[in-house]
Amino acid sequence: MAVPVLALRDVSKRFGATQALSGMTLELFPGEVHAVVGENGAGKSTMIKVMTGVHEPTSGTVEVDGQTVTLSGPRDARSRGISAIYQEPMVFPDLDVAENIFIAATDLGLVQRKGLLRERAAQLIARIGMTLDPDRVASGLTLAEQQAVEIARALSQDVRVLIMDEPTASLSAHEAGRLRRIARTLASEGVAVVYISHRLEEIFDIAHRVTVIRDGRHISTRPIAEVTPQGMIAEMVGREVGNYFRKDASHATPEVLLSVRGLSQEDAFEGVSFDIHRGEVLCMAGLIGARRTDVALSLFGIHPATGGSIAWKGREVRVGSPREAMALGLAYVSEDRRKLGLAMPLSIRSNVTLATLGKVLTRWGLVREGRERSVTNRYRERLNIRMADADTPVGKLSGGNQQKVMLAKWLETEPQLLIFDEPTRGIDVGAKAEVHDLIRDFVRGGGAALVISSDLPEVLALGDRILVMREGRQMGILAHEEATQEAIMRLATGQEAAAA
Repeated sequence: MAVPVLALRDVSKRFGATQALSGMTLELFPGEVHAVVGENGAGKSTMIKVMTGVHEPTSGTVEVDGQTVTLSGPRDARSRGISAIYQEPMVFPDLDVAENIFIAATDLGLVQRKGLLRERAAQLIARIGMTLDPDRVASGLTLAEQQAVEIARALSQDVRVLIMDEPTASLSAHEAGRLRRIARTLASEGVAVVYISHRLEEIFDIAHRVTVIRDGRHISTRPIAEVTPQGMIAEMVGREVGNYFRKDASHATPEVLLSVRGLSQEDAFEGVSFDIHRGEVLCMAGLIGARRTDVALSLFGIHPATGGSIAWKGREVRVGSPREAMALGLAYVSEDRRKLGLAMPLSIRSNVTLATLGKVLTRWGLVREGRERSVTNRYRERLNIRMADADTPVGKLSGGNQQKVMLAKWLETEPQLLIFDEPTRGIDVGAKAEVHDLIRDFVRGGGAALVISSDLPEVLALGDRILVMREGRQMGILAHEEATQEAIMRLATGQEAAAA
């Protein structure tokens, strides 16, 4: 029987009163892509840190090639061929590609011989099927290219186990497909690939086996042929979750809330035209670099448009700032909740009332904490936010619950049009289903939503209509009845001409 290259045996990890892992068992074999799935907070991050030497188990053992080992840190793990890449790559922007790949090289002869360094870097890049100039400065790389650099760095260290933690969460469908091909290539060369993703379609596309974990415990490990999406979801969340990629009947009305004609922004996008009706979900799809977020930032007044027109309820308006956008009834749920959406060190209640601070201040400018708690508890029930209490720092919540806090902040402004930028990026399937339901509830109640998403199943499930962009240009608008992943991708990649 084959010996696993890396195994966790009955591993538990406790942080104070928190039991992060309980009796976790996992075996990784050379030449396989082993997917690991679970909700946010299930223990995936702790498990990764145990495998890479960041954390030592409280109990249980780690084995490499059948021998029990103690990983003293990430350097020790890498010396044994265990590396990880994450959703946010760690590259040094001022160094070039070759220097980033060999940043940890101990061979001074290689480092000093620039020509050999670049030759070796080019070989590693070619090995993963990428075309990348070794002399290119890393600050100009796309996210997908940065991840390729990290993979090449792992290969330079003779990687045997490569852990890929949400590697495609911030990538377009095209770039995500290319990354999965790289993972398959590495597995075919004998590397054990651990693939962690909330995108279930990726799991069924790439994995040989799937392990489900919940509440820090191992639930199941099965060959992919024995797994169904419904069964996997039920094991992940401990309950049955309906088809969260279902398409509900449209609630769109004839009333046009927002009308955009020829909207442009210098050096970003041009000629964007669409209407959003009350009760409608208009989705915006496209590859990375399509400039969809730039359109959202213009609509919300963060980067005002330099051309075209915006009409709100039939009246032409100029949106020159977020304050003006909010006064009209717009709200913007950012794709980057950690940097732009929430103040992570502050309490949940402070974040919920951040956009409506005037409602909770006394006449002397002091915060009425009781009012903040009341507002927060109302959204806690309405949005099913899982938290200890309103004074908990929002940074301690799971990604899905942080997303709900950010949504609560904007719902408290009583908007009529909600702009969602990647609303379910990086959150688990249970939280994703809840966010979808919240969007549907909002438009069913008479609001409207503009949803920017790189997740095509999500776009098809939510969108009454789908606007496709490519490199700052609008390529067409598809009705839900005519929209398929293939039709969207043909427009997004320029295979079809823009619609008139």
